[in-house]
Amino acid sequence: MKSTSLSLIAGTVALAAVTGFAALTAPGDADATGAKTAARLPVERSSLLCPAPGLSELAETTYTSFTPASEGGSEAGTAELKPSVPTTTDAGDGATAKKDTKKEKAADSDKPVVSLKEPGKPVGADASGADAPALVGTATGKLAPGWTTQQTTTVGAGASRGLLGVSCTGPDTDFWFPAASTAKSREDYVHLTNPDDTAAVADIELYGPDGSLKSDVGEGITVPAGSSVPVLISTLTSVAADDVTIHVTTRTGRVGAVVRAADDEGGSDWLAASVDPTGTLVLPGIPADATSVRLVAFAPGEEDADLKVKLLGKTGAIAPAGHEDLHVKSDMTAGVDLKDITRGEAGSLLLTPAQSGKATPVVAALRVVRGTGDKQEVAYIPATAPVGAQATVADNRAKGSVLSLTAPGATGTVKVTASAGSGGGERTVKTYTVKGGTTLAVTPQVPDGLKGSYALTVETESGGPVHAARTLTLPEGGIPMFTVQTLPDDGGTVEVPAAEQDLSVLDD
Repeated sequence: MKSTSLSLIAGTVALAAVTGFAALTAPGDADATGAKTAARLPVERSSLLCPAPGLSELAETTYTSFTPASEGGSEAGTAELKPSVPTTTDAGDGATAKKDTKKEKAADSDKPVVSLKEPGKPVGADASGADAPALVGTATGKLAPGWTTQQTTTVGAGASRGLLGVSCTGPDTDFWFPAASTAKSREDYVHLTNPDDTAAVADIELYGPDGSLKSDVGEGITVPAGSSVPVLISTLTSVAADDVTIHVTTRTGRVGAVVRAADDEGGSDWLAASVDPTGTLVLPGIPADATSVRLVAFAPGEEDADLKVKLLGKTGAIAPAGHEDLHVKSDMTAGVDLKDITRGEAGSLLLTPAQSGKATPVVAALRVVRGTGDKQEVAYIPATAPVGAQATVADNRAKGSVLSLTAPGATGTVKVTASAGSGGGERTVKTYTVKGGTTLAVTPQVPDGLKGSYALTVETESGGPVHAARTLTLPEGGIPMFTVQTLPDDGGTVEVPAAEQDLSVLDD
């Protein structure tokens, strides 16, 4: 081969190593000038991390794993989630007992809890009790693009009561969690899971209404290779604050991070990370029957943020009376009670800069309550990115799923595919047009002949960006148990710069 061909191949292989996919043919078509344009290619490797689901012996957890069907692309591949490596060793009778126990746990960690065999059809698995571990997994080949796993846990009674749902996350180095708390009525844990073969070191910073909550305990937290570490945030500070923003960063390595928030009155659920700090935020999927909505926001930069608050409902945008504006001081967490803002109509919250041309980056999340008194149930909605090219959420049931679609700007059109069921059935496809400045809440079209659960995949067809969230409701004992998952772009494809030369044809 010529040296130019070798250098081009080396550059493409380096790109593959960074992005997680590999394709040695030059992407893109020529534009009007004859230059190659960038193309989007499917990733060939994805990672997911699921937090340890149970703090109660009553916990019943379902994992549902799914990859959308796609045309062409890579070879079959695999997609498996395995238990994380235990971070402690059980006590036993002497060193031999400890060694044997450790070997048993290590052996168990090699057995997949969830194993996906083919795109387009979800698979499920169940776990019970408080000892169910965190899961660490990788998907390759055709199973990698858009791979998603939903972890749904039901706890019928006790301090951990609730329906807890989370879309298992990919590893990263930076996470923001508004709407956490160190109040005496709350018990919030940050779950850190390390997917790699070397230890990660993480820092946890807390910010309350008066600024940073200083603590040396949250610095330099070691997360062993392939392991998960839960951290009770109230042990990191002596300050009890109703509204706290958590910032998780890593000094070395990567982690998956999610917050398990438990409330004495409202039950518990997972709080996923907010979209990265930005000037305009969308928080989709507030249920129509929400009895209380609390907005928590944080401005991590050096400047205060002044925001306009709007509820995007079925027919348009309204400003909540008395809360049309929100001032967020730099490095201080701001919280405002919006009460029953939806008033019987599902909606989404839109935060925009109060002053045109001055967009101060912020993060935000909602604490949403359904029911009243001892029949309350809580869920959390973080600010989220648009569905983009494609976004998916698994574990939808024949009854109890609602999809909220929000177009904060121009009108947008999306295609929604309900997959085949985990136990049988045929997929269905429906297109929705969401008018600009509104929220469209729909009951998804259930797959024909559905058996088991199914996944929903949302794809942008035309128009402006659309943000989405899925609400899953499973009432129990008169309590309207529910959980909400947002649907940001799944990152199943990556834009690849065009090559100057077609690498599919190489000179000898």
